[in-house]
Amino acid sequence: MRALIVDGDPDLLDVMTYALRREGYGVVTAATGPQALERLRDDRPDVVVLDLRVPRLGGFEVCRRIRLDSDVPIVMVSSSPEERDVLRALELGADDYVAKPFSLKVLAARMETVLRRCRRDADARAARTVRAGDLELDRETYEATRGGVPVALTPLEFRILYLLAMNEGQVIPYARLVDYAWGYEGGDASLLKTHICHIRAKLGLPPDGPGAIRALPTVGYSLVKPRDGIGPRPLVRSGAPVGAPDERPIAV
Repeated sequence: MRALIVDGDPDLLDVMTYALRREGYGVVTAATGPQALERLRDDRPDVVVLDLRVPRLGGFEVCRRIRLDSDVPIVMVSSSPEERDVLRALELGADDYVAKPFSLKVLAARMETVLRRCRRDADARAARTVRAGDLELDRETYEATRGGVPVALTPLEFRILYLLAMNEGQVIPYARLVDYAWGYEGGDASLLKTHICHIRAKLGLPPDGPGAIRALPTVGYSLVKPRDGIGPRPLVRSGAPVGAPDERPIAV
């Protein structure tokens, strides 16, 4: 793990650098706001320890600029424990706030806690999105795109495609697809076949070949993995999502 320590006090920088290296961190340092932003860009740290009173720009502004294009965990440190400073730091995107003076062991523990929490959040964000070939599905918003082109699917169609994409290259039995898509509402293989046809049409997918939704008679369906860049022909971009009401599914 690499930590970026930002503080205008050179003695404190030396002490924190020594202590964090003993904890197993790789450490880079910055003594000013602009230097911190440069270090962030060049060294890509895993966590930032940022002093509120860092010279030039100040901690609040550095934090704000970091959050414009980075979600790196930030632990703000300050000799000012005032509630308004704590709240402002958190509102600007800091992940934790530690008041000076502090134990370096406690600082390292807080850094590790923030890193664990941010890793869990990142894993959760990754888990909600499934990618298969040029398909991308967000299970929280029920949004689907193919090659960056939005495709309007019904909730039922989305659930069918989501399960196939989650298991790309594997045959999913009819019963499992029906159970996942319909749940307690019931469904059957004939209805499933109709919805698979709708999904193929909206996405411009063939019934066979790389990237296809392939049927294995009497067994189930699979989403075939593209091979060596070979897959279905791309969708045509339009002003509305493919498959949206009053729009014909577009495939070329």
